[in-house]
Amino acid sequence: MKKQKWGLQATITVLVCCVVAVCLFVTDIRISKTIADSIEKSQREKATNVARMVAHSDIVIDALEKGNGDIQGFTEEIRGLTNVQFIVVMDMNGIRKSHPDPAKIGKRFVGGDEYPALKGKEHVSISKGTLGISLRSFIPIFDHNGKQLGVAAVGISLNNVHKAVGQAREDIYMGTLFGVVAGLLGAILLARYIKSILFGLEPFEIAKLLQERGAILQSVREGIIAVDQESRITLINKAALRLLQKAGLAKEPLGMKMEEYLPVSKLGRVLETGQEELDEEMELNGITVVANRVPVMLQDRIVGAVSTLRDKTEVQQLAEQLTGVRSYAEALRAQSHEFMNKLHVILGMAHMGYYDQLTQYISELVQHRNNEIGAISRYMKDPVLAGFLIGKLSYTREAGAELFVSSEREVPEPLHSHTSHELITILGNLIENALDAVSSSLIKRINVHFDYGDDILTVEVRDTGAGIDKETQHTMFEKGFSTKGEDRGLGLFLVMQSLDRLGGEIEVSSKPSEGTRFVVYIPYDGKDGAR
Repeated sequence: MKKQKWGLQATITVLVCCVVAVCLFVTDIRISKTIADSIEKSQREKATNVARMVAHSDIVIDALEKGNGDIQGFTEEIRGLTNVQFIVVMDMNGIRKSHPDPAKIGKRFVGGDEYPALKGKEHVSISKGTLGISLRSFIPIFDHNGKQLGVAAVGISLNNVHKAVGQAREDIYMGTLFGVVAGLLGAILLARYIKSILFGLEPFEIAKLLQERGAILQSVREGIIAVDQESRITLINKAALRLLQKAGLAKEPLGMKMEEYLPVSKLGRVLETGQEELDEEMELNGITVVANRVPVMLQDRIVGAVSTLRDKTEVQQLAEQLTGVRSYAEALRAQSHEFMNKLHVILGMAHMGYYDQLTQYISELVQHRNNEIGAISRYMKDPVLAGFLIGKLSYTREAGAELFVSSEREVPEPLHSHTSHELITILGNLIENALDAVSSSLIKRINVHFDYGDDILTVEVRDTGAGIDKETQHTMFEKGFSTKGEDRGLGLFLVMQSLDRLGGEIEVSSKPSEGTRFVVYIPYDGKDGAR
């Protein structure tokens, strides 16, 4: 699985910060526009209200109508109270009657946006005058009879408007910055909290662990069942399902109470006591199962329990399967026993003083031993297989039979070591069967013959036993089949398993009272390209 560039904490922090920043940015744009529009609208209304107040003032109306009254003093007083940029009263010819700069009184109004008001229409505009660019509100002035006498113009500097908008935006920016900082701190705390819950693991590490756990649980041969602290089944692998289906429990157990699904499991007792129970036998509808039960502890608290199940029959068969190690041990035991017998003979002859006969006896032993070992070592280049055959010679003599090993040509050491072990399993079981077959015969003879060529190893095992009938020949390779009593029937089954692994074949020919002949054909690659 490809490793992420960023960890969980960095990812959450960046993501939360980006979300907060984008949200605040969009909010800032929308609020800034709203505030700017609101400020501009409020300034328009302010200018219009001041202009209406001036336009409806009796002082201004009388001054324009009768030519008396102090318009300049009145407008300057209002301007000071309302904090606007200018208040200008003009007659119908656009001649100023008041202005913040007294020198401009009596001169024509500048800007060109006063004409709609001179025609009796209120309006607001933005234009440049003698005091710079400003927001202007124009209100017509009428006498008591409805005749227009002039126009009242009130201006507010756009610099003041922009300053108000900028001040509002500064407040928004401060709020945005505070939001980003708060979001960053919240993201860091959230990421740390999540990582603490996940035991400091990154998401890709959790996914990898789950994949590995699933693969491991489904690949093991033991059945595994896990329950939570409420004794509900949370996990069951394929091996457990197969075993339970074999016992007649076919329903899907996930989520069920263990006591309801499998009352004999005793996992509830493990949840209560916290004590593990190992290698206990359990009956499942006639099937004997070997069970292990252990509690699952987290911070000294029981959070669940796990039980492993294995068919007792399989356990027994595994214990009985013969490997190369057992063959080596048997060979050494047989050789040791045979050697001790010969030492007793030598000791007796030495005590009796039969030195000439003792010399001859030892010479014959050495010669015979050298002939056996020399013959096998000469054509069997695999030391493991050669040692096994030499041990079997002693073992069969101890059992009262004769074993003859021969070969057409030299058999090289196999390219792969596992081939030796599979061969030992095959030969060991075939020779064991042959020993059993000749145990009740007058002539107890077993011949093992090797032939190697064209990357095929042929092994023939022939005995002088009572033979095998046709019916038995068809079923003798099945697991558990035996004519020798109960708890047998694994030898030829193991032979077939080893042949399957090697890609080999076996032929059987036998007649009652004429012995049995097994011929094995195995693909065989020798080391260093030997043929």
